[in-house]
Order: sequence, then structure tokens, then C-alpha cells
Amino acid sequence: MKVISIVGARPQLVKLAPIAAAFAGTEHEHVIVHTGQHYDADLSDVFFEGLGIPDPDVHLGVGSGSHGTQTGAVLTALDPVLEREKPDWVLVYGDTNSTIAGALSAVKMHLPVAHLEAGLRSFNRRMPEEHNRVLTDHCADLLLAPTEEAMRHLGDEGLTERAVLAGDVMVDICLKIRDAVLAGEHAAPALPEGIDPGRPFLLATLHRPDNTDDPERLAAIVGALASLPVPVALLAHPRLVARAAEHGITLEQGAIKVGRPLPYAGLVAAVLASSGVVTDSGGLQKEAFLLERVTTTIRPETEWVETVATGWNTLVPDPHLMGSEAWAATVTRAAPTADPGTPYGDGKAAQNVVRIMEEWKGGSQHA
Repeated sequence: MKVISIVGARPQLVKLAPIAAAFAGTEHEHVIVHTGQHYDADLSDVFFEGLGIPDPDVHLGVGSGSHGTQTGAVLTALDPVLEREKPDWVLVYGDTNSTIAGALSAVKMHLPVAHLEAGLRSFNRRMPEEHNRVLTDHCADLLLAPTEEAMRHLGDEGLTERAVLAGDVMVDICLKIRDAVLAGEHAAPALPEGIDPGRPFLLATLHRPDNTDDPERLAAIVGALASLPVPVALLAHPRLVARAAEHGITLEQGAIKVGRPLPYAGLVAAVLASSGVVTDSGGLQKEAFLLERVTTTIRPETEWVETVATGWNTLVPDPHLMGSEAWAATVTRAAPTADPGTPYGDGKAAQNVVRIMEEWKGGSQHA
């Protein structure tokens, strides 16, 4: 079996790590295509190095651009690659422009497509990621769902026959790296200057367009973070840095200490060192849940509803409207005491994915 994995952004590289390891233990041919959607070394190269992922077999070098420009560039560059490789499966990950472009390129060539992390829904149609994941699910042949909730969403959309509960591969890699960090196998994370890992601090990330593109909203969110009574280690995504500079907003103010994005092991170590997380990242919400750190998500909804249902995650769409005392109390709240269970699986999802793809009899609906 020949499988092409199409990845391009940090969360996809994290998911790729356990998948690549699972394929390495088989006789299957696994070809990695990196679109270059995240071209910043902090968001790409360090993940290949730090997670032991084989170097990409193909690098498309797409880079940044508008959604249409980026998606079109990936499509244009992928077509000759898929035509040459003729894989048995094209495996796409998550909900980025690389995801939908990879799926569209493959199905138009009548190549079977498997979608890892299928069935997630925020029901927020303002999010580009929501359209990417819905469209990918509806054109893919095999839907590898991470949770029971995702399976329910796929059933509601009439996709049950193509859906299989595989578990969440993020659990595989997160728990593996957590154990290595706790065993002292990784160096201490490079936290922003002014953050003392021996004292309480919050770890924060911010990058979604809804939070960064409007100058007034971004300034208000930064102000809310700056007002907190504990230090905030803000790992500044390139998008955030660019938008803040464009809007004339100073990120390092009040409680905020600014640092660079971290390699995955460094991020896991930083979450473990923190007393809590503030973010708008889907991946970090779940990682914090797995690492047992309370999270406050600056969004009105989340795809990872299990993190909210168990009390580990709280949604705060407008922190600047809460009042400083309520906002501070929310982000510094105590951890839940109830057992959260294992809603994302047992850490063997990547093995499940390989087995399901080996055994899948549905074939390509486009063949």
C-alpha cells in the first residue's frame, strides 16, 4: 500500500509524527508531501527535527498568501505530484488550506482520500477552518473520526458509511512527549525573558483572524491579558506579531512577556510548567486537557467540546467585557477534581489509522 500524507502547518506536523512512526513499522510506502503553508522555521522545521519525522519527500514551498491564493497554489503544485506517485491513498490532516487542496486534487484524479480528524465541527461559519473540514469530509472516501462526538456529526450529515472511530493521534504524541519531558529527556523550554518557571504563570497563544484582524478587538484582548495578576508567557505566532505591528499595538505590556513559538517538546514542557493556558488554538486546548492544565479559550465555541464538558476548558469570547476580577478569577481557577476519562482515546490511534486503511473495503467512491 502506498500512502501520501499531505501536511503544511504546525498542528498537522504534530499529527504526522505518530502516523509516520506507525507506517515505519510496516512494509507500506509512506510518502510525505509538505506544502510549505507554514514556512516559518519555528512552525515547521523544528517539528521535523524534534519529533523524529522523516524529511519530506516533496516540498511544495507554497508560503503565505490569501486563502484563495494559498489553496490555489497548493492545488497547482500537487496535481503533478499525485499524477506521478499514483498512491493507493491520499491522507489529509485537520482543517487547513493544505487539507482541502489535497483532498480536491486527489478526488479529481479519482484517488481515494482519507481524512484524519474528520467530523469536528465548531458550527461557526466565519472560521475558514470550518469550511475546510466540512468540504473535506464530504469529498473524502474514508473519515477517520477522533471522538464519538465527531462520529455523531458525520452521522447527522449522512456520512456514517464512510466514518470510522479511530481515536485522536494527538494523544499518541502528546503523552509520549509528556513522559519524555517528565523523565528529563528534554531541555527546559525557552520561556520569554521575565517568566520564572518556578513561580505561577499562564501560557498564552493568539492567532485566529477573528481575534487578530480587527485592531480594536486585538487591542482589547491584549489589554485583558496585560491586566492579569500573574505573568503571561505569550508565545507570539508570526500572524500575531504581524497584525500587532500593522495595528500599532505593543504586545509586551503589563503582565505579558513575549516569546517565540516553541518546538513541540518545549511547548509540552511549558504547559506542564504553567499554572494554566489561555489560547484560541484548537490544538493547544486539547494538549492542555491531556496535560491536566486548566484552559481559557478566547472563542465563542470549540470543536473540542469534551474539554469544556469536563470543566478543564472555559470559553470566554470577550475577556475585556467580563470585568477584571471575573476575568482573573476565570483564568486562575482551580483544576477540576473529577476524572475526565479518555474521550480522545488510549494513545494508539496511529496504529488504528494504519489498520483501518489496510482493511477498508469501501474503495474510492470516485473510481
